[in-house]
Amino acid sequence: MKTNLALKITAHAVLLAGAITMILPFLWSVSTSLKNISEVFVFPPTLFGESIQWENYLRISDRFPFMTYLLNSVKITVIAVVAQLITSSMAGYVFARLKFKYRELLFGLYLATMMIPAQVTLIPNFIIMRSYNLVDTHWALILPALVSAFGTFLLRQFFLTIPASLEDAAKIDGCTPFGVYWRIFIPLSKPAMATLGVFVFMGMWNDFLSPLVYINSQDMMTLPLGLAAMQGMYSTDWPVLMAGTVITIIPLIVVFLLAQDFFIKGITLSGLKGE
Repeated sequence: MKTNLALKITAHAVLLAGAITMILPFLWSVSTSLKNISEVFVFPPTLFGESIQWENYLRISDRFPFMTYLLNSVKITVIAVVAQLITSSMAGYVFARLKFKYRELLFGLYLATMMIPAQVTLIPNFIIMRSYNLVDTHWALILPALVSAFGTFLLRQFFLTIPASLEDAAKIDGCTPFGVYWRIFIPLSKPAMATLGVFVFMGMWNDFLSPLVYINSQDMMTLPLGLAAMQGMYSTDWPVLMAGTVITIIPLIVVFLLAQDFFIKGITLSGLKGE
């Protein structure tokens, strides 16, 4: 019993240390966003300055088109999330349940694309986008994000766990393959769909490399690229920049909290909890 207690205390101490280490950068960003610029690099550092500067959050839009960056990110991210949930669920259902020639071979080739680093395809993709005059448009960011090999793999593996008896019962009742997909598999795949949605949201929302390559004009920039543009060559208004960073992080926290609750509801309602 003493050994188990010591292991639990050690595990909790390690987890607490890890949590503090991960939350410190966020707390420091919040602290910096509420200071005067003269207080940012004071040593020894302080959590807050002499007075809390809430106006730093209002100054973002005065100096930079922050709302434009925000709306661009929302637009691109929402389209990518919805598109991948549709395409990945359809492809996952096809590879999991429909039988056709060379199915396993095609799925293996599809998975092989996950082994290719994104940097390898960056130049070919740029040439393709340039040939269609899509550079410096949001389509250059949206089109490659409409499908996902990882999303297809994730949902296929989940669909394989759904009992075949449910599918057979639906077919007896006259459901077409699409009817089985829409009426049976989609309602039961809420946990997997929510998980994929969170992954896609985080990936698209935080993506910096693709906008850096394809986007040139300021009115087309997303939040990560816009925040980088807020850093001056000779001086940077760090409190304002950190205020923008905090606002950028908030949607990720909200989506994660909402999805966490959705995981529990989805598993409870899926009918597979006891499987």
